[in-house]
Amino acid sequence: MREVDILVIGAGIAGLSAAARFAGHGETVVIEAEEAPGYHASGRSVTFCHFGIGDPLVKRLTSVSRATFAAPPEPGETPIARRHPALHIARADQKAELDALESIHRTLSPDYRRMSGAEAAEIVPLRTGGEDGIAHALFDPDGYKLDAHAMLQRHLRALRAAGGGADVSGWPFTKTVADGFYFLPEGAGRLLASPMDQTVSDPCDASPEEIDIATIAWRIEQATTMKVSRIAHSWAGLRSFTPTELPVAGYAPDAPGFFWLAGQGGFGLQTSPAMAMAAEALLLGLEWPEILRSRQIEPEALAP
Repeated sequence: MREVDILVIGAGIAGLSAAARFAGHGETVVIEAEEAPGYHASGRSVTFCHFGIGDPLVKRLTSVSRATFAAPPEPGETPIARRHPALHIARADQKAELDALESIHRTLSPDYRRMSGAEAAEIVPLRTGGEDGIAHALFDPDGYKLDAHAMLQRHLRALRAAGGGADVSGWPFTKTVADGFYFLPEGAGRLLASPMDQTVSDPCDASPEEIDIATIAWRIEQATTMKVSRIAHSWAGLRSFTPTELPVAGYAPDAPGFFWLAGQGGFGLQTSPAMAMAAEALLLGLEWPEILRSRQIEPEALAP
């Protein structure tokens, strides 16, 4: 029987990003049940780095990870991210939620700009005025569109080395400040969109429900001046959550030698550099990274 130092179960973004760091400390093997890495959630995510998702811990993890996305690639290496603005929109009755999001940006992404719904409508065709119209917005120029395939392949290489219509391409990633939807340009003539739904499911090869497809079209038409006349492609993906909906990293208290790295939900890609950094320190008993501590992220916050 072959023995290795570290066995990683799962070749999604969580497993591969951590394995790439583990490999510098010992023989590391990744096992995956599917035919390709990132087959489920990691390969089906819209993959945008922004501060409009998750609780304060997730936002701090995102701020640490963003430095990785902002760094230029090594010569000959495929970029894993490109800078792309984000626009967070809110109705008049959601102003308090946008104010809370602004307080996060004030600390973590200070180049943001607060604007009215009318100003935002000059960027994206939003519907303003009335009770359901968009009244407030926050524009963050420092979002990042992530390339999930490039991220997975970069981690694989590191592991192996160790052992139509209007041109919408310039539109920002646009997301409602609360439950609703988000969309992101994909090329010149298409938008990727999601109703941000969470439905409990047994493990499976997920596929979208007709009601979810209809819901995202309806929500976009209600909030913007766009008419969704055709949906070219639809898909769904599985995400894992803990009961608190926070990510975990650490040894299982009831299974000696088993290390948990799970629960990264809908923010796995954008927090993966920081979570891999934390997992490396916790798995191998290394000194806690100062960059995590500087963001008030301590090991206890990630304990399973």
